[in-house]
Amino acid sequence: MHAEVLINLPARRLDRTFSYRIPFAIEGQVITGSLVQVSFGRQKIEGYVIGLIESGDPEPAGIKDLTAVIDRGPVFTQEQLNLALWMSSYYLCPTVSALQTIIWPRLTHSSRHAPGLWPLKPPEMESLFKRAPSQKAAWKTALSQPGLTRLELAAAAKVSVSAVDALTSKGLLTAKKRTGQNTVPLNNPYRSQPFDLTAQQKTAFEPIFDRLKRKEHQVFLLNGITGSGKTEVYCHGAAAALGLGRQALILVPEIALTPQTLNTFYSRFGEQVAILHSRLSDGERHDEWMRIREGSANVVLGTRSALFAPVQDPGLIIIDEEHEPSYKQEESPRYHARTVALEIARNKGAVVVLGSATPSVESFFSASCTGTYELLTISERVEKRSLPQVHVVDMRKELKKGNRELFSRDLLILIKNRLEKNEQIILFLNRRGFSTFISCRECGQVMKCPHCDISLTYHINGRLICHYCNYTAGAPRFCPSCKSGFMSYFGTGTQKIEFEIKRLFPDARVLRMDSDVTSRKGAHQKILDAFCQGKADILIGTQMIAKGLDIPAVTLVGVVNADLTLYMPDFRAAERTFQLLTQVAGRTGRSERGGEVLIQTHSPEHFAITSASKHDYQTFFEQEIKNREILNYPPFSFLGRFLVTGTIQMEVENAADTLYNIMSEIVNSEGLDNQVQIFNAVPAPVNRIKNRHRWHLIFKALQIKQLQDISRACLNEFDRRYPSAKIRIIVDIEPQNIF
Repeated sequence: MHAEVLINLPARRLDRTFSYRIPFAIEGQVITGSLVQVSFGRQKIEGYVIGLIESGDPEPAGIKDLTAVIDRGPVFTQEQLNLALWMSSYYLCPTVSALQTIIWPRLTHSSRHAPGLWPLKPPEMESLFKRAPSQKAAWKTALSQPGLTRLELAAAAKVSVSAVDALTSKGLLTAKKRTGQNTVPLNNPYRSQPFDLTAQQKTAFEPIFDRLKRKEHQVFLLNGITGSGKTEVYCHGAAAALGLGRQALILVPEIALTPQTLNTFYSRFGEQVAILHSRLSDGERHDEWMRIREGSANVVLGTRSALFAPVQDPGLIIIDEEHEPSYKQEESPRYHARTVALEIARNKGAVVVLGSATPSVESFFSASCTGTYELLTISERVEKRSLPQVHVVDMRKELKKGNRELFSRDLLILIKNRLEKNEQIILFLNRRGFSTFISCRECGQVMKCPHCDISLTYHINGRLICHYCNYTAGAPRFCPSCKSGFMSYFGTGTQKIEFEIKRLFPDARVLRMDSDVTSRKGAHQKILDAFCQGKADILIGTQMIAKGLDIPAVTLVGVVNADLTLYMPDFRAAERTFQLLTQVAGRTGRSERGGEVLIQTHSPEHFAITSASKHDYQTFFEQEIKNREILNYPPFSFLGRFLVTGTIQMEVENAADTLYNIMSEIVNSEGLDNQVQIFNAVPAPVNRIKNRHRWHLIFKALQIKQLQDISRACLNEFDRRYPSAKIRIIVDIEPQNIF
């Protein structure tokens, strides 16, 4: 018998199965879904068995035997394999990359069942560990920290996993199932009853409930303004799914949003809630995963990767803040959670709810223009609270009046007023660090990362940091080029905002929330808890504070610079700006105290800013959709991108030009000149990262299948002509970020 094996090497040229003979001695141990070891070239590597074939006559030439069965499994189901094959076809990624994303790395071989490890008996230390210092270190760690998984124990003891395995094989450690517990501390451990839906919430919920009862697949776009109670509709939907014997899956875009959203769902559904996101430890993820598989957790909440939780019968899939670009994965497989969710829902007969106060242009077009989605609208806030009043300050006029500071006079007055009233304030700037860059006033030299074509950001600790590769250096006192001592600091980040606020309002209690201060596990929640509990007056942050937060005491939101995303080299720049401004404005006015928003900008006349200041999505959409149609950008076309990277600039440039020529030849030969548009290969906006030069090629097609077929044919032809090319080609179907 032969096994068709998918090799665990995620390379485009190896994206196919390889046949291996199953030795008689292990024939009964190999099934579809097994994880095996095979000889591949001179290597011994892992592979996934995706099919079994009865031996034929003659055998394939050069066929080898399977080396070993690592995990009989199955480590994946046929359903998961089918989804991986679909993702591979849609996103042109290696099938094994998609499969490993779906089954999660922690479910592969030794991590698949990751019980805790406990020491069994105290050995005679000197005799057993005389020549095994790593095992001794692991043993001591197990004594002080019982219950760690093998991976956690190895990491804690700073030894290899093999040292841990050696202790197990000697009978010195035993594996026991760990008792599950909530993976995130909860602010509200008490169960709450559902709120009665408002008239508009009820109108939105009824068609969702109707499709759930009929077990019919349907996609709804829930366009509810900020503070309209979309989460309550989600909770009612989840309860309805559970009442029908099915499960609910709720995706949120940011880890920072998870604690507050989790509290809402946990207060309603208790221990039935499981949470999944990338900042859980291996053990925590394993425990939650197993609760879902065993059916004890029927409400799953998490970020993008939670989409692949082992939910047996999802009746409802909710994607909150569906417009967020973080739903698109930026490494292989470059999938979009919304697109994959729709595929899963089609196969499962599930209802999908895409929720947002500022839907993506593509989703709103599908709901309001083509009828692909069904549009549900909630235009009133809960308890009919008013939307906050928005003021737009033209910073050009401030400059003419002699104000060269970060804050307008109006914003400072409003901050002072709120502090006197003991009310809370959010200040938003979508850039971290202290200064954007340092340059020499004498020769103009800008301090740049030696590995990336990007300026280094100055942080308040005196370090220069590259936000692409994390290179750090001390801030120079003298210019490295001309030795001048006239170094100037330009631009503003959240650290500088914090510094200035503390200088101007020394009695104010200030917190900052950005990726510099939230890298540690639980940091997001710690900051939010402190602010929610009134332990700080002002919260300064990046886009992670712009959405999902419901803090009644916040009565003022200040946007320090609304133009940061407005003029990015991206056709979605206006959309992203409108969404950010509208979302952050929605963080205030959520109580009877009301709220105000002040937006500082140098472009007060831009339609994205004027529409956001009026909370007017429809006007923004009408202008933006006209611009997209004129330029034939999505939703009027499908976008693709080839990113070519390598260490030698000329090779990268030549490869990018070759791809352009090959694609042009294919389009011309297929007579698709009027349906496919190819832009010239050019340097990427950031044309060097981690010492790799970057060029890209953008192309558009009227149909997604055209885009995929042409991309696939182009890659195959390039591989045929240049089988040993050292450059790397990344294909991105429907990219969300182009940098």
